Amino acid sequence: MTEGAARSGPLRPIPTFTLGKPAFAAPKESFLPLPHCTTHVLGMELVARKGRVVLVGAGPGAPDLLTLRAVRALEAATVVVHDGLIDPAVLDFAPAARRIDVAKRRARHTLPQDAINALLVREASAGETVVRLKGGDPFVFGRGGEEVAACLSANVPVAVVPGVSAALGAAAEALLPLTYRDLASTVSFVAGTCQALSEQNWAGLAGVGRTLVVYMGVTNAAGIADKLIADGLSPDTACAVLERGTLPGARIVRTLLADLGRVVAAEAVVSPALLVIGTVAELGRGDAVLKDLVCAS
Repeated sequence: MTEGAARSGPLRPIPTFTLGKPAFAAPKESFLPLPHCTTHVLGMELVARKGRVVLVGAGPGAPDLLTLRAVRALEAATVVVHDGLIDPAVLDFAPAARRIDVAKRRARHTLPQDAINALLVREASAGETVVRLKGGDPFVFGRGGEEVAACLSANVPVAVVPGVSAALGAAAEALLPLTYRDLASTVSFVAGTCQALSEQNWAGLAGVGRTLVVYMGVTNAAGIADKLIADGLSPDTACAVLERGTLPGARIVRTLLADLGRVVAAEAVVSPALLVIGTVAELGRGDAVLKDLVCAS
């Protein structure tokens, strides 16, 4: 075997998607060296038996919204440390990898974040190619920054593969633009799970010409509405609840800010779901579940 052949290693095809139907054939030129080889993947030189961590955004849910780079990273993985709500079809892109579930759900974490950080460092230090698979994008409410910092502190090679964030994926499916000329030139993302919500400073994040997208806000929808109204936002501001965006059973529920909590409860909205607050919430698909727009005067 020549030196060049030893360096490039055996090749295998990268699975590809066609919308709505996975296709597992790949063009002949779409090959990726196996992970034990020395090559350039994801912008890093990967040396034989040297472990590394790659944070990969799995997107908002639908497997065919994975990026090609995400698929390549999964194919190269020997260990996948994954969140909950990851579609099994996504995990299937790493058929030979050992899987570690670190799902986090409200008030119940399989592992605390510090333990996840330590796990990533430990596995990579043992020579594994670790993919940290996260819903949406690793750097949008994904605590990816903490995991990158832990790797850098331990001198573990680390890279990040961005994903389609839930807000972008769900809004696109709903045909609901988050910005729109003459309606909204600013969009802000906030987390609705913050403790002491009343103490959070959201001033200026919502209002005329602005769109506010609240992640993880279903459980506290009534409190979020009360806070925004107390901060001066009009009670008749349009709201859209995007439930299960890009997943089977996705729906849109529309209401006004003053009635947001009641409608979320009455419609039994469950996570994953996003709250979109602002004039653009009136736009989008016409087959949404439309609720009475009740606003206290």
